[in-house]
Amino acid sequence: MRDYDRVYKTGYQNLGNGQPASLFSSYDQQTVDTHFRWMQENGLDTAALQRFNPVGGEGPIRDAVTIKVRNAAEEFGRKFYIMYDVSGWTDMQQQIKDDWTSKMTAYTASPAYAKQNGKPVVGIWGFGFNDTNHPWSAPVCLDVINWFKAQGVYVMGGTPTHWRNGDSDSRPGFSDVYHAYDMISPWMVGRIGDAAGSDWFYTNVTVADVRDCVAHGIDYQPCVLPGDLQERQRAHGDFMWRQFYNVIRAGAPAIYISMFDEYNEGNQIAKTAETAAFVPVGSKFLPLDEDGTTCSADYYLRLSGDGGRMLKGTIALTATRPTAPVIGGSTPTPPAAVGIRARANGRFVGGSPLVASLTSASEKFTIVDAGGGLVALKSSRTGKYVCAEQAGAAALVADRDALGGWETFTRVANPDGSVSFRSSANGMYVCAENAGAGALIANRAAIGPWESFDLV
Repeated sequence: MRDYDRVYKTGYQNLGNGQPASLFSSYDQQTVDTHFRWMQENGLDTAALQRFNPVGGEGPIRDAVTIKVRNAAEEFGRKFYIMYDVSGWTDMQQQIKDDWTSKMTAYTASPAYAKQNGKPVVGIWGFGFNDTNHPWSAPVCLDVINWFKAQGVYVMGGTPTHWRNGDSDSRPGFSDVYHAYDMISPWMVGRIGDAAGSDWFYTNVTVADVRDCVAHGIDYQPCVLPGDLQERQRAHGDFMWRQFYNVIRAGAPAIYISMFDEYNEGNQIAKTAETAAFVPVGSKFLPLDEDGTTCSADYYLRLSGDGGRMLKGTIALTATRPTAPVIGGSTPTPPAAVGIRARANGRFVGGSPLVASLTSASEKFTIVDAGGGLVALKSSRTGKYVCAEQAGAAALVADRDALGGWETFTRVANPDGSVSFRSSANGMYVCAENAGAGALIANRAAIGPWESFDLV
């Protein structure tokens, strides 16, 4: 609460430090600005703005907050998109279309509105759940998805956890509905509560989810959660980091974090009371140091930022949490520079031009965030950036002082734990030619062993 200009009294007792217990209101522009400033400070890209039944009693408030979110996203250089949560929305099929056409589509004109593949993003959360709060048939849900796609929209679907198998939490007969989405994001809250549960999901669910999505040309966005603070699940960040590690090594290209500010369910990453001094006396709310480890209020924002950097490849894939609970703490940080080992022959990349010919990582590369989801590689040997020469037609060399289209790449996490690099120069994957005997060159349209590397 220390970051808000306007606060509101509550019926709670005073905080442990004697100060009055107060809350914020998301109806205040300053509150929303604060949240988007936190996102900017921690490198968090995009907010999915939940929109429940706008025809119901919350409609006017939801409309007003949408304006405030657009304002804040534009001011702080973040993205946002509308995410319809259809839970309990009885007359959803036509009303969701009317709401998009009459109100929400106007927001896509904002430079801050998120787009994927050139299309504005819309999330629809709740189709296919096997409960009375999501009662629609598969044809009704498919009609809504196809209607949005016909409007030129990229549709992200918040699906049941076991969407692929059609069991337990998913209604049967919804496979065509799920495969109609542009992106699938399975729900995970309440499914796991420790690192072992995350490992089980990696082995038994996530890898197969990724494989299914790739086979159907669908993007995959798994859900990562910090853990329910009140249930003591967080393990001072180790639980959340294990999920980051597992979904990235499975090959997920994006991550949905649940949630940013859902304090009422205990799974927020937004700033949180770090000690009992900032918790109302007698409230039974737990602060971040509940397990005996001191954590700063912004710890889970910082942890999420590092998870994003690992997703983008600007820090190496690591099972060891790189984020100290308190800035200046002793948590080890992964090395800034890594050796690149080719799967083609097991040798490390180096030299001029770059060839997978080294028996050790004597030449290392710093993975630099180049913006827009791209990375650049800076050689420890030359101190210069790797370039896909002649717009990708020639071998890779580390000889450039500045970044341009020839010097940036998309880092792709492969399901087998390796990574691949797609050149911005020509959209082709970097290959260790001739089973590693030839120079690296960006000339492959698909990923195979010669296009796969380990960061060591």
